[in-house]
Amino acid sequence: MSVNPVLARAGALQAADRFEESKAVLAPHLAGEPDDDWAWQLLAVAHERLGEYEPAARAATEMLRISPGHVGALILLSRVLLCLGRQPEARAAAEEAVRRAPDKWSSHYALSGVLIAHATAPPADHEQAYDAAREAVRLAPHEPDAHKALCFAAVRTQRQDVAKQALVEWLRLDPSNETAQAMYTDAMAGGPDVTAAQAAEMYSAGLAGAPQSAMLRSGLDEATYRLLRGTRWLALACLAAAGVMIDLFATSKDPTLRELPVPLGNRVWVLMVMAAVWGFGALFRYSRMRRGVQLNIRSLVRRGRWSRIAVAQAAWTMLCALLISQVPWTDRSMPEALFWAGLVVPVSTMLYDRRKAG
Repeated sequence: MSVNPVLARAGALQAADRFEESKAVLAPHLAGEPDDDWAWQLLAVAHERLGEYEPAARAATEMLRISPGHVGALILLSRVLLCLGRQPEARAAAEEAVRRAPDKWSSHYALSGVLIAHATAPPADHEQAYDAAREAVRLAPHEPDAHKALCFAAVRTQRQDVAKQALVEWLRLDPSNETAQAMYTDAMAGGPDVTAAQAAEMYSAGLAGAPQSAMLRSGLDEATYRLLRGTRWLALACLAAAGVMIDLFATSKDPTLRELPVPLGNRVWVLMVMAAVWGFGALFRYSRMRRGVQLNIRSLVRRGRWSRIAVAQAAWTMLCALLISQVPWTDRSMPEALFWAGLVVPVSTMLYDRRKAG
Protein backbone atom coordinates (compact mmCIF):
# COMPACT_ATOMS: atom_id res chain seq x y z
CA MET A 1 0.00 0.00 0.00
CA SER A 2 1.50 3.35 -1.10
CA VAL A 3 1.89 6.15 1.43
CA ASN A 4 0.36 9.51 0.62
CA PRO A 5 3.30 11.83 -0.24
CA VAL A 6 1.78 14.65 1.82
CA LEU A 7 1.60 12.46 4.91
CA ALA A 8 5.09 11.12 4.25
CA ARG A 9 6.43 14.69 4.09
CA ALA A 10 4.58 15.69 7.26
CA GLY A 11 5.96 12.66 9.07
CA ALA A 12 9.50 13.43 7.89
CA LEU A 13 9.16 17.03 9.10
CA GLN A 14 8.01 15.81 12.52
CA ALA A 15 10.93 13.39 12.69
CA ALA A 16 13.16 16.45 12.26
CA ASP A 17 11.23 18.36 15.01
CA ARG A 18 9.84 20.81 12.44
CA PHE A 19 6.30 20.73 13.75
CA GLU A 20 5.17 24.15 12.52
CA GLU A 21 6.08 23.19 8.96
CA SER A 22 4.32 19.87 9.45
CA LYS A 23 1.12 21.70 10.41
CA ALA A 24 1.38 23.87 7.31
CA VAL A 25 1.65 20.75 5.14
CA LEU A 26 -1.28 18.97 6.81
CA ALA A 27 -3.77 21.88 6.84
CA PRO A 28 -4.54 21.98 3.09
CA HIS A 29 -4.53 18.19 2.93
CA LEU A 30 -7.19 17.94 5.65
CA ALA A 31 -9.24 20.67 4.00
CA GLY A 32 -9.55 18.39 0.98
CA GLU A 33 -9.69 15.08 2.87
CA PRO A 34 -11.30 15.70 6.27
CA ASP A 35 -11.74 11.98 6.94
CA ASP A 36 -8.06 11.07 6.78
CA ASP A 37 -7.52 9.70 10.30
CA TRP A 38 -3.75 9.38 9.95
CA ALA A 39 -3.47 13.05 8.96
CA TRP A 40 -5.49 14.02 12.04
CA GLN A 41 -3.15 11.98 14.22
CA LEU A 42 -0.10 13.68 12.74
CA LEU A 43 -1.72 17.06 13.28
CA ALA A 44 -2.59 16.19 16.88
CA VAL A 45 1.01 15.15 17.56
CA ALA A 46 2.32 18.39 16.02
CA HIS A 47 0.01 20.51 18.18
CA GLU A 48 0.93 18.53 21.30
CA ARG A 49 4.67 18.88 20.76
CA LEU A 50 4.22 22.63 20.31
CA GLY A 51 2.25 22.90 23.56
CA GLU A 52 -0.99 23.71 21.73
CA TYR A 53 -3.18 21.38 23.74
CA GLU A 54 -6.65 22.63 22.77
CA PRO A 55 -6.04 22.13 19.02
CA ALA A 56 -4.34 18.80 19.82
CA ALA A 57 -7.45 17.64 21.70
CA ARG A 58 -9.68 18.67 18.79
CA ALA A 59 -7.48 16.82 16.29
CA ALA A 60 -7.46 13.67 18.44
CA THR A 61 -11.24 13.90 18.79
CA GLU A 62 -11.55 14.13 14.99
CA MET A 63 -9.46 11.02 14.65
CA LEU A 64 -11.72 9.19 17.09
CA ARG A 65 -14.75 10.37 15.09
CA ILE A 66 -13.29 8.70 12.03
CA SER A 67 -11.85 5.67 13.82
CA PRO A 68 -13.88 5.11 17.00
CA GLY A 69 -11.91 3.39 19.75
CA HIS A 70 -8.51 3.95 18.11
CA VAL A 71 -6.13 3.22 21.01
CA GLY A 72 -3.38 5.56 19.86
CA ALA A 73 -5.84 8.44 19.60
CA LEU A 74 -7.27 7.65 23.04
CA ILE A 75 -3.79 7.69 24.60
CA LEU A 76 -2.91 10.95 22.86
CA LEU A 77 -6.22 12.51 23.88
CA SER A 78 -5.63 11.44 27.48
CA ARG A 79 -2.25 13.18 27.52
CA VAL A 80 -3.46 16.50 26.12
CA LEU A 81 -6.60 16.56 28.26
CA LEU A 82 -4.41 16.08 31.33
CA CYS A 83 -2.28 19.04 30.24
CA LEU A 84 -5.48 21.07 29.93
CA GLY A 85 -6.46 20.20 33.50
CA ARG A 86 -9.41 18.07 32.40
CA GLN A 87 -8.45 15.14 34.59
CA PRO A 88 -11.77 13.23 34.63
CA GLU A 89 -11.92 13.23 30.82
CA ALA A 90 -8.26 12.29 30.59
CA ARG A 91 -8.85 9.39 32.95
CA ALA A 92 -11.88 8.22 30.98
CA ALA A 93 -9.84 8.22 27.75
CA ALA A 94 -6.97 6.28 29.37
CA GLU A 95 -9.34 3.75 30.93
CA GLU A 96 -11.00 3.24 27.55
CA ALA A 97 -7.57 2.63 25.99
CA VAL A 98 -6.84 -0.02 28.65
CA ARG A 99 -10.26 -1.62 28.08
CA ARG A 100 -9.72 -1.83 24.34
CA ALA A 101 -6.03 -2.83 24.46
CA PRO A 102 -5.19 -4.48 27.80
CA ASP A 103 -2.17 -6.14 26.18
CA LYS A 104 -0.64 -2.85 25.08
CA TRP A 105 1.84 -1.39 27.57
CA SER A 106 1.29 2.19 26.45
CA SER A 107 -2.36 2.00 27.54
CA HIS A 108 -1.36 1.14 31.10
CA TYR A 109 1.39 3.77 30.96
CA ALA A 110 -1.15 6.44 30.00
CA LEU A 111 -3.54 5.41 32.78
CA SER A 112 -0.77 5.43 35.39
CA GLY A 113 0.30 8.90 34.28
CA VAL A 114 -3.20 10.29 34.68
CA LEU A 115 -3.74 8.75 38.11
CA ILE A 116 -0.50 10.04 39.65
CA ALA A 117 -0.66 13.49 38.06
CA HIS A 118 -1.96 15.07 41.26
CA ALA A 119 -0.44 14.42 44.67
CA THR A 120 -3.81 15.20 46.30
CA ALA A 121 -5.62 12.41 44.47
CA PRO A 122 -7.15 9.67 46.67
CA PRO A 123 -4.69 6.96 47.79
CA ALA A 124 -6.76 4.40 45.88
CA ASP A 125 -5.97 6.23 42.63
CA HIS A 126 -2.25 6.15 43.40
CA GLU A 127 -2.47 2.43 44.15
CA GLN A 128 -4.25 1.88 40.85
CA ALA A 129 -1.56 3.91 39.11
CA TYR A 130 1.09 1.69 40.71
CA ASP A 131 -0.69 -1.46 39.51
CA ALA A 132 -1.00 -0.01 36.00
CA ALA A 133 2.70 0.87 35.93
CA ARG A 134 3.64 -2.63 37.07
CA GLU A 135 1.52 -4.06 34.26
CA ALA A 136 3.26 -1.76 31.76
CA VAL A 137 6.65 -3.05 32.97
CA ARG A 138 5.44 -6.65 32.74
CA LEU A 139 4.25 -6.16 29.18
CA ALA A 140 7.29 -4.18 28.03
CA PRO A 141 10.29 -4.60 30.34
CA HIS A 142 12.52 -3.15 27.61
CA GLU A 143 10.65 0.18 27.48
CA PRO A 144 12.25 3.01 29.51
CA ASP A 145 8.91 4.83 29.89
CA ALA A 146 7.36 1.79 31.56
CA HIS A 147 10.02 1.93 34.29
CA LYS A 148 9.59 5.70 34.45
CA ALA A 149 5.89 5.22 35.21
CA LEU A 150 6.71 2.63 37.88
CA CYS A 151 9.28 4.97 39.45
CA PHE A 152 6.80 7.85 39.71
CA ALA A 153 3.96 5.65 40.95
CA ALA A 154 6.22 4.02 43.56
CA VAL A 155 7.21 7.45 44.86
CA ARG A 156 3.55 8.44 45.14
CA THR A 157 2.75 5.26 47.08
CA GLN A 158 5.79 5.54 49.38
CA ARG A 159 7.52 2.46 47.96
CA GLN A 160 10.99 3.99 47.98
CA ASP A 161 12.90 0.74 47.34
CA VAL A 162 10.77 0.00 44.27
CA ALA A 163 11.21 3.60 43.09
CA LYS A 164 15.00 3.32 43.32
CA GLN A 165 15.03 0.01 41.46
CA ALA A 166 12.78 1.39 38.73
CA LEU A 167 14.91 4.52 38.46
CA VAL A 168 18.10 2.49 38.02
CA GLU A 169 16.43 0.38 35.33
CA TRP A 170 15.01 3.45 33.60
CA LEU A 171 18.46 5.04 33.53
CA ARG A 172 20.05 1.82 32.28
CA LEU A 173 17.64 1.65 29.35
CA ASP A 174 17.81 5.38 28.60
CA PRO A 175 21.12 6.71 29.98
CA SER A 176 20.78 10.06 28.19
CA ASN A 177 17.39 10.90 29.72
CA GLU A 178 17.87 14.13 31.65
CA THR A 179 14.91 13.54 33.97
CA ALA A 180 16.24 10.13 34.98
CA GLN A 181 19.74 11.56 35.46
CA ALA A 182 18.36 14.37 37.61
CA MET A 183 16.27 12.03 39.77
CA TYR A 184 19.19 9.66 40.28
CA THR A 185 21.51 12.49 41.27
CA ASP A 186 18.89 13.90 43.63
CA ALA A 187 18.40 10.50 45.24
CA MET A 188 22.13 10.02 45.76
CA ALA A 189 22.70 13.57 47.04
CA GLY A 190 19.79 13.27 49.46
CA GLY A 191 21.29 10.31 51.32
CA PRO A 192 21.52 10.52 55.13
CA ASP A 193 25.33 10.39 55.22
CA VAL A 194 25.96 12.88 52.41
CA THR A 195 27.50 16.17 53.53
CA ALA A 196 26.55 19.53 52.07
CA ALA A 197 29.84 19.72 50.17
CA GLN A 198 29.39 16.23 48.73
CA ALA A 199 25.79 17.00 47.75
CA ALA A 200 26.85 20.21 46.03
CA GLU A 201 29.50 18.31 44.07
CA MET A 202 26.95 15.70 42.98
CA TYR A 203 24.42 18.28 41.86
CA SER A 204 27.07 20.24 39.99
CA ALA A 205 28.25 17.09 38.22
CA GLY A 206 24.65 16.21 37.39
CA LEU A 207 24.04 19.64 35.90
CA ALA A 208 26.94 19.09 33.53
CA GLY A 209 24.89 16.32 31.92
CA ALA A 210 21.44 17.91 32.36
CA PRO A 211 21.98 21.69 32.36
CA GLN A 212 18.27 22.51 32.04
CA SER A 213 17.15 20.45 35.04
CA ALA A 214 15.22 22.60 37.50
CA MET A 215 15.45 19.77 40.06
CA LEU A 216 19.25 19.75 39.97
CA ARG A 217 19.48 23.53 40.09
CA SER A 218 17.19 23.61 43.10
CA GLY A 219 19.21 20.83 44.76
CA LEU A 220 22.46 22.66 44.12
CA ASP A 221 21.03 25.84 45.63
CA GLU A 222 19.87 23.91 48.70
CA ALA A 223 23.27 22.25 49.17
CA THR A 224 25.04 25.58 48.65
CA TYR A 225 22.81 27.20 51.24
CA ARG A 226 23.77 24.47 53.71
CA LEU A 227 27.43 25.29 53.04
CA LEU A 228 26.84 28.99 53.66
CA ARG A 229 24.95 28.25 56.87
CA GLY A 230 27.95 26.23 58.01
CA THR A 231 30.23 29.27 57.89
CA ARG A 232 28.55 30.52 61.05
CA TRP A 233 29.92 27.55 62.99
CA LEU A 234 33.43 28.52 61.90
CA ALA A 235 32.82 32.06 63.11
CA LEU A 236 31.43 30.79 66.40
CA ALA A 237 34.54 28.62 66.89
CA CYS A 238 36.67 31.72 66.44
CA LEU A 239 34.46 33.62 68.87
CA ALA A 240 34.94 30.86 71.46
CA ALA A 241 38.71 30.98 70.94
CA ALA A 242 38.67 34.74 71.52
CA GLY A 243 36.62 34.28 74.68
CA VAL A 244 39.02 31.67 76.03
CA MET A 245 41.99 33.93 75.34
CA ILE A 246 40.60 36.77 77.42
CA ASP A 247 39.26 34.48 80.18
CA LEU A 248 35.58 35.18 79.66
CA PHE A 249 34.74 31.65 80.81
CA ALA A 250 36.24 31.66 84.30
CA THR A 251 34.61 29.09 86.59
CA SER A 252 34.67 28.28 90.29
CA LYS A 253 37.25 25.56 89.55
CA ASP A 254 39.51 28.07 87.80
CA PRO A 255 38.56 31.48 89.17
CA THR A 256 41.88 33.16 88.42
CA LEU A 257 41.67 35.68 85.58
CA ARG A 258 44.73 36.60 83.61
CA GLU A 259 45.92 40.15 83.81
CA LEU A 260 44.78 42.56 81.09
CA PRO A 261 45.74 43.60 78.52
CA VAL A 262 46.54 40.19 77.01
CA PRO A 263 50.14 40.06 75.71
CA LEU A 264 50.67 40.63 71.99
CA GLY A 265 52.02 37.10 71.52
CA ASN A 266 48.76 35.58 72.80
CA ARG A 267 46.72 37.81 70.52
CA VAL A 268 48.80 36.83 67.49
CA TRP A 269 48.52 33.15 68.43
CA VAL A 270 44.70 33.33 68.56
CA LEU A 271 44.71 35.16 65.23
CA MET A 272 46.69 32.27 63.73
CA VAL A 273 44.16 29.80 65.17
CA MET A 274 41.33 31.76 63.54
CA ALA A 275 43.20 31.83 60.23
CA ALA A 276 43.65 28.05 60.44
CA VAL A 277 39.93 27.54 61.19
CA TRP A 278 38.92 29.51 58.09
CA GLY A 279 41.79 28.25 55.97
CA PHE A 280 41.03 24.56 56.46
CA GLY A 281 37.32 24.88 57.21
CA ALA A 282 36.40 27.10 54.27
CA LEU A 283 39.11 28.32 51.88
CA PHE A 284 40.84 24.96 51.39
CA ARG A 285 37.52 23.17 50.83
CA TYR A 286 36.32 25.94 48.53
CA SER A 287 39.45 25.72 46.37
CA ARG A 288 38.91 21.97 45.89
CA MET A 289 35.26 22.27 44.84
CA ARG A 290 34.08 22.06 41.26
CA ARG A 291 34.00 25.33 39.39
CA GLY A 292 30.22 25.05 39.14
CA VAL A 293 29.86 24.90 42.93
CA GLN A 294 32.17 27.89 43.38
CA LEU A 295 30.16 29.95 40.91
CA ASN A 296 26.90 28.94 42.54
CA ILE A 297 28.14 30.00 45.98
CA ARG A 298 28.76 33.50 44.64
CA SER A 299 25.51 33.51 42.72
CA LEU A 300 23.40 32.37 45.67
CA VAL A 301 24.89 35.05 47.92
CA ARG A 302 23.79 37.66 45.36
CA ARG A 303 20.26 36.36 44.83
CA GLY A 304 19.34 34.54 48.04
CA ARG A 305 18.13 36.65 50.97
CA TRP A 306 18.74 33.98 53.61
CA SER A 307 22.14 33.19 52.15
CA ARG A 308 23.13 36.82 52.55
CA ILE A 309 21.79 36.77 56.12
CA ALA A 310 23.89 33.69 56.98
CA VAL A 311 27.05 35.24 55.50
CA ALA A 312 26.37 38.56 57.24
CA GLN A 313 25.91 36.76 60.57
CA ALA A 314 29.21 34.91 60.12
CA ALA A 315 30.93 38.20 59.25
CA TRP A 316 29.43 39.93 62.30
CA THR A 317 30.51 37.14 64.64
CA MET A 318 34.03 37.22 63.17
CA LEU A 319 34.19 40.97 63.65
CA CYS A 320 33.27 40.53 67.31
CA ALA A 321 35.89 37.77 67.67
CA LEU A 322 38.58 39.96 66.14
CA LEU A 323 37.68 42.94 68.31
CA ILE A 324 37.77 40.78 71.44
CA SER A 325 41.09 39.18 70.60
CA GLN A 326 43.08 41.93 68.90
CA VAL A 327 42.22 45.06 70.88
CA PRO A 328 44.38 45.37 74.05
CA TRP A 329 41.46 45.64 76.45
CA THR A 330 42.11 46.71 80.04
CA ASP A 331 38.58 45.82 81.22
CA ARG A 332 36.43 42.77 80.49
CA SER A 333 33.03 44.47 80.30
CA MET A 334 33.34 45.47 76.66
CA PRO A 335 34.72 42.08 75.47
CA GLU A 336 31.86 40.37 77.31
CA ALA A 337 29.33 42.58 75.52
CA LEU A 338 31.00 41.84 72.17
CA PHE A 339 31.02 38.11 72.92
CA TRP A 340 27.28 37.99 73.60
CA ALA A 341 26.54 40.19 70.60
CA GLY A 342 28.56 37.85 68.38
CA LEU A 343 26.79 34.82 69.84
CA VAL A 344 23.19 36.01 69.87
CA VAL A 345 23.03 37.30 66.28
CA PRO A 346 23.70 33.94 64.51
CA VAL A 347 22.01 31.75 67.14
CA SER A 348 18.82 33.84 66.87
CA THR A 349 18.01 32.30 63.46
CA MET A 350 19.98 29.04 63.42
CA LEU A 351 17.15 27.04 64.95
CA TYR A 352 14.69 27.66 62.14
CA ASP A 353 16.42 29.08 59.06
CA ARG A 354 17.46 25.63 57.81
CA ARG A 355 13.90 25.33 56.48
CA LYS A 356 14.24 28.55 54.52
CA ALA A 357 15.12 28.75 50.85
CA GLY A 358 18.62 30.02 50.10
